[in-house]
Amino acid sequence: MLMPQLLRPGDTVAILATSGSCDSDRLERGVKAVRDMGLIPLVMESCHLRHDFLAGPDAIRLRDLHTAFASPEVRGIFVARGGYGAARLLPYMDFRLIARNPKVFVGYSDVTALHIAITQRCGFVTFHGPMPAVDFVGDAATLEILCNMIFERHGQQPTASKCGTTNIWHGLDIDLSGVISIVPGHARGRLTGGNLTLLAASLGTPFEIDTRGCILFIEETGEPPYRVDRLINQLKQASKLSQAAGIVLGDFSPETPETLAITIQELIVPEGKPTLAGFPSGHTSPNVTLPMGATVDF
Repeated sequence: MLMPQLLRPGDTVAILATSGSCDSDRLERGVKAVRDMGLIPLVMESCHLRHDFLAGPDAIRLRDLHTAFASPEVRGIFVARGGYGAARLLPYMDFRLIARNPKVFVGYSDVTALHIAITQRCGFVTFHGPMPAVDFVGDAATLEILCNMIFERHGQQPTASKCGTTNIWHGLDIDLSGVISIVPGHARGRLTGGNLTLLAASLGTPFEIDTRGCILFIEETGEPPYRVDRLINQLKQASKLSQAAGIVLGDFSPETPETLAITIQELIVPEGKPTLAGFPSGHTSPNVTLPMGATVDF
């Protein structure tokens, strides 16, 4: 798996909307935060459109995505926000174009559909992390973790290269007291996953998540325990839990490992996979950036 060329101050980054429409005030504040990171934001048309529950028609959102990957001036891509609609683009995406132009690509929630497709079909790492029109204001810890992940550090090679193994705790100067071991053990594998609803929605499609030998990360928001149970049971019956090397449960706000105890103990623990719960990534603060597709261990 390739690690795309990481960012440097002065790089141009595209901000685009692949799912829902953007709140203009939040977007403006997010764009300012991108500038404060030392980057040059290129805000694309999809960020300014509304097509019912989507940020513009599929054709425009797809065009912005392809344009951002194809442009030699654009060094990174931030998805402005989640919502719904990214999976509608999958059948029409030019994966050959994207594979030829590996770039830092950041987002989460509905962007899960794109992370899975790009890592599996294009072979480079993407970043499950905060989005300008959602998390870029008032959350210094989240932005610090993001910058540590996507910016070059002294001595790094400036070109895309094979990535080694990363410990998921590496460089996280935050309170991890809420992370608990559900099933003890050591796990190592390619990191995959994301939002639970999107993972379940991928099943039976050409873009189905492949968890074989992987560390499966799962997060969700706003779903009551019985819906979380139903979705995890769907993954379980599709063998996505049994095929994984390990499982990391992220944020499920407002639910907690305690309120999801039946699901965890009756559906996940019997798989016998090393499992962590309460990892601070997803719809939470701080929202830890994760390198999807990279080999990680815990």
